[in-house]
Amino acid sequence: MPWPNSAPLARELLLFNQARMRRGDTSMPTTPSKSAPPRGPFQGFGFVMILGALWAAILARDFLDFRANVESIPYSQFLSLLDQKQVKEASIATTTVRGTLKSPLHGAITEFVTLRLEDPKLPDRLAAAGVSKFEALPESGFFRDILSWIVPGVVMVGLWWLLLSRMGGGARTDFFSLGKSKARVYVEKDISTRFTDVAGVDEAKAELQEVVDFLKDPSSYSRLGGRMPKGILLVGPPGTGKTLLARAVAGEAGVAFFSINGSEFVELFVGMGAARVRDLFKEARAQAPCIVFIDELDALGRARGLNAITGGSNDEKEQTLNQLLAELDGFDATSGFMLLAATNRPEVLDPALLRAGRFDRQLLVDKPDRAGRRQILSVHLKSVHISPLVNLETLASLTAGFSGADLARLANEAALVATRRKAAEVEPADFTEAVERIVAGLERKTRILGPEERKRVAYHEMGHATVALALDISEAVHKVTIIPRGLGALGYTFRRPVEDRYLMNRQELETKLAMILGGRAAEMLFFPDISTGAADDLDKATEIARAMITRYGMSPLLGPITFEKEAQTFLGGGAMMREKLYSETTAREIDQEVRRLIDGALTAATECLKRAESFVHGAAKRLVESETLLEAELKEMWEKRGELKVAS
Repeated sequence: MPWPNSAPLARELLLFNQARMRRGDTSMPTTPSKSAPPRGPFQGFGFVMILGALWAAILARDFLDFRANVESIPYSQFLSLLDQKQVKEASIATTTVRGTLKSPLHGAITEFVTLRLEDPKLPDRLAAAGVSKFEALPESGFFRDILSWIVPGVVMVGLWWLLLSRMGGGARTDFFSLGKSKARVYVEKDISTRFTDVAGVDEAKAELQEVVDFLKDPSSYSRLGGRMPKGILLVGPPGTGKTLLARAVAGEAGVAFFSINGSEFVELFVGMGAARVRDLFKEARAQAPCIVFIDELDALGRARGLNAITGGSNDEKEQTLNQLLAELDGFDATSGFMLLAATNRPEVLDPALLRAGRFDRQLLVDKPDRAGRRQILSVHLKSVHISPLVNLETLASLTAGFSGADLARLANEAALVATRRKAAEVEPADFTEAVERIVAGLERKTRILGPEERKRVAYHEMGHATVALALDISEAVHKVTIIPRGLGALGYTFRRPVEDRYLMNRQELETKLAMILGGRAAEMLFFPDISTGAADDLDKATEIARAMITRYGMSPLLGPITFEKEAQTFLGGGAMMREKLYSETTAREIDQEVRRLIDGALTAATECLKRAESFVHGAAKRLVESETLLEAELKEMWEKRGELKVAS
């Protein structure tokens, strides 16, 4: 009996799904307002299970019936029974002979079956043995053949389908749509991001505003014969807001937004990635004006060629990249179809992607400066209850080098810190704690240091702080603590830049080396032996000193020559091999110059600590007692002992 009103409901469901596909909605379809009829017992996987059960029942019946009423005998015994004239009836099939005996063999069983051998004289022997009735029969019937061949296949397909559905709803559709695009399509009502939600990248926003105007009115940009670029590549470090900018462009323009990651094009089967590229551009052309955004473009557009380790190339990736290049050449920018992409590794991209006519324009989305950090903080702190004592300027200066994502994390961490202490508002100390969590890691209160270790760590950290105060470097000492944090820090000196710096001269770098080595100098000066606590300081100092010699040309002996550069040779994991451009003799001279810089910085740090020995003893003693000294306390202690200026 059909379900009532099933035809109108089916027609409505069909129209609903057709409309959804025209919109490009690839998500799971929702059911219309009317409820669909329940599935009948002969629909879908239930029908497969019924067929399987029927087939199993028939086979089980035949098997049980055969074993209960029929005796299996050898062919030789069958011939012996014929000679004894014990066979009453016989049915000859292709491979078997079944029959009835005149007297039972064992018990009451009178029927037998045997495997037939090639015996042309068998009919004559049956007639001679007085068999009353014998006939030739087919091996099996038509219905049994159907069940034996079709039903097992149907059952296997049904079990496979059930397994895929258990693995997840998307597994079945993914297998039957390998070449389909996995782009997530957003329409205007789904994107609430605007340019007001993006701060600290004013230059990039100004450039992308032109894209918004073009998408709203493509014809206005062609009246003088010009054209908009086909593709715009957003380049910058991780967390600077490249994806957020792309979403803001779509939100401002009010157009469809296709978002896909570069790694989603790469498949196991060769050619599937290229098919997805074709499908993505086909769908985008159908919905123009729109924006196609490819995140992590380097996963798709890495330079073609031989790999330095394996000696081969990836055919699937190269075919996918070739298809992308062909699609970039094939679409018309005047149609309102704009391609945006983002990467934080532009050096690994294939040169063909960056030539004119493809990604015509590159926008740098760099880490924000101090003013940009203040704007970003004001955006993320709109929903946070902060104290009037919180100064965004101070907070911006405290977070030099932070990206937009880092600042968003800072606002959230500060709110969580204040929540843990059950405060009504987020105080400046909460932001300081949040910065320390991000930079140095979590406090490890369970790691208890012994008295001797606490004293050594206190002198080590005060060595850093004293050299920084004595040499008047461009970074203010914000906080000194001997509370262990993170994976290996037993204490640290937290410094904040006085202002944003983009260049450093040789004198400033040498001063920074002295400050970094201040901890080792304090151990050498105030303890009978040195410890392993300066391992990280030595790594940083050596790296800076070697860069001064090999990259910045700051050695009077070697002159303004660059001795190292990153070669365009890719190693495993995306690393780049450094090319050696000097001889063994020059390498020895470089090592000697690095040693000279390190020794000079260590000597300068030791001289500073000797001149301020009383300050170091007093501050280290207070640090052991209180575990933390803030900037105001350090300045007060320093001023009481007189201002000290030491030339490096």
